[in-house]
Amino acid sequence: MLRRKIYDMLLAWKKSKKQECLLVKGARQVGKSFIIRKFGQDNYSSVIEINFYEHPEYKQIFEGDLSASEIYKRMSLYVPNISFAEGDTLIFLDEIQHCPNARTAIKFLAMDGRYDVISSGSLLGLHYKEIVSVPVGYERQLDMYALDFEEFLWAYGYDENAVAALKEYFTTATKIPFSLNEKLHRLMREYLVVGGMPAVVNLFFETSSFQSVYKEQCSILQEYETDIKKYAGIYNRQKIRDCYWSVPRQLAKEYTKFRYSAVSANGSTRKYQNALDWLIDAGMISKVCNVSVPLMPLVAYEQPAQFKVYVTDIGLLTAMYGFETQTALVNDALTGPAKGGIYENLIFDMLNKRGYKLNYYKNGDNSQEIEFLIEQNGAVVPIEVKSKSGRTLSLNEFLRNWAPPLSYKLVGANLGVSDGKFTIPHYLAMFI
Repeated sequence: MLRRKIYDMLLAWKKSKKQECLLVKGARQVGKSFIIRKFGQDNYSSVIEINFYEHPEYKQIFEGDLSASEIYKRMSLYVPNISFAEGDTLIFLDEIQHCPNARTAIKFLAMDGRYDVISSGSLLGLHYKEIVSVPVGYERQLDMYALDFEEFLWAYGYDENAVAALKEYFTTATKIPFSLNEKLHRLMREYLVVGGMPAVVNLFFETSSFQSVYKEQCSILQEYETDIKKYAGIYNRQKIRDCYWSVPRQLAKEYTKFRYSAVSANGSTRKYQNALDWLIDAGMISKVCNVSVPLMPLVAYEQPAQFKVYVTDIGLLTAMYGFETQTALVNDALTGPAKGGIYENLIFDMLNKRGYKLNYYKNGDNSQEIEFLIEQNGAVVPIEVKSKSGRTLSLNEFLRNWAPPLSYKLVGANLGVSDGKFTIPHYLAMFI
């Protein structure tokens, strides 16, 4: 079983909640249902699971009177073999996007307080299903992502002590032994290809087959296509698909700013903006905006018309390039601009899963660009990404112009500190 960080967040919610239900939301197939089910089995004597997708008839539980007592009465009629134990029962409302009334009823279940309630839903359904009343103040929300690189290492058998020892190199800026550094770079390249979708990761560790991984990723991409057909209007379906499949091309350019003209020959903001927003709402992609000046607060200087787009799972991105590209990545044999864009998406993936709000910086026609800016300890911190190594002209210029207290250069080499730059291997981005 894959160990997930969100399990500890569920435990923290259980201990700290007061008249509050929990909503776990995320893109399709990131493991929401599995981890909630596991959490319930481990921590409650009774778990009542109501899946509105598998059992549409369960929607009738939330029709009419939405008082907690009436809901529990109807629940006992519709759900076979259930048992209520006050203070020791978890009610799991899975695929809640298919029952808007259940989302409305969360307030009354939270106020009743006899049983713990966790709901889960895909971002698509939560954004595109009509809800009469959102339970503001009675619902805590948790975002769930695919596995990050640390969780990938856990799946490989590295425990907390091993990860802590690795973090010590980062915190003390100590060079990593050659053999260990080479091994971790290899694992990082495997993560580039496998990514973090639980079904894919499980298959990888069961079969050790990159071909099986690729087939599973293609299956997930096909399911995403099905979601587009299911949730998007007929007018927008092809536009959404075209935007999504343009991302690999966008990231293969020297300057990876998203251009609507790269979607189609006559592409424009007016034609494709709604399609792009749909993909963001679905959690399939994320947008990172340029800033006019790299000062805090960065959000005050965002330029919404200038942005980059990244796929929210690095494995799905590399699968979109094809199996031969994945093979070249594992063997560290890929060359050309696409490699830089892939590693840029990798670092986005790692920092996004750590909760950072990301921006980038490119000043006018200046050719110099800083891939990412984050706010850390009251300052703006620049992050330059290199797929291998090399000169850092952009970061050098940024240091001269803005003198940040800290800067990162992420490379396919070893750790070091010089000229105001903290150079670290890509895999250490999990500690930034």
